[in-house]
Amino acid sequence: MHAQPGDWLVVKGPWVDVPEQRGLILEVRSADGGPPYVVRWTHDDHVSTVFPGPDAIVLTAEEEQAEENRARTRFDRVQRLIHEEDGHARVR
Repeated sequence: MHAQPGDWLVVKGPWVDVPEQRGLILEVRSADGGPPYVVRWTHDDHVSTVFPGPDAIVLTAEEEQAEENRARTRFDRVQRLIHEEDGHARVR
């Protein structure tokens, strides 16, 4: 695993109903881009030093933006499919 400041660390949830954790990599403590990383977590703005495990991946800023755009597109598509009819939500 290699990273540089400005990349994103994504730690997958251990179960389906546990959300993944995302953090911006602020600092890389090794010369070759390997861990540990200093990360600011998006869910609580906490900064910590992390040695990522096998459930983590590093995304570049461009890859993270592409993921955000895909998620936003999916969300917008689902919202368009749901509409109110006679007081009941219905998916068409």
